[in-house]
Amino acid sequence: MKVDLTLTVNGRAVSLSVDPRTLLVQLIREQLQLTGTHVGCDTAQCGACSVLMNGRAVKACSMLAVQAQGATIQTIEGLTPANGMHPVQEAFKECHGLQCGFCTPGMVVASVQLLADCPRPDEAQIREALEGNICRCTGYQNIVRAVQTAAARS
Repeated sequence: MKVDLTLTVNGRAVSLSVDPRTLLVQLIREQLQLTGTHVGCDTAQCGACSVLMNGRAVKACSMLAVQAQGATIQTIEGLTPANGMHPVQEAFKECHGLQCGFCTPGMVVASVQLLADCPRPDEAQIREALEGNICRCTGYQNIVRAVQTAAARS
């Protein structure tokens, strides 16, 4: 049995049929071929699968695709303008806020939401906002600095 689903992904209307057990991250990666959203832990612990749903960061591995019915989804690909990088991505690059890059899409998505909610966060607010995203390569200092840099430019 399939369920009809309609949503907007990265500004594009999408209508498709999905198995009701399909996770949002599976829909994004496998059906829409948007592989910037990563699958890390499958238990909503690492944050690599984070996307913006109606402007709020959610972990796409812990949501069924049908829960996104009618929603507006923005993936890392949707944050990236055609002619360059999102200001948060640019700050991550400049501040060396990544090493292997696996966690970076989720970190960027969480940072974009943070800066939308709190345009001038202090270090404690940044660390708290990113605590649901795990990076196994860095000591987080450059990630925090990247968010501070992006905030200072906006």
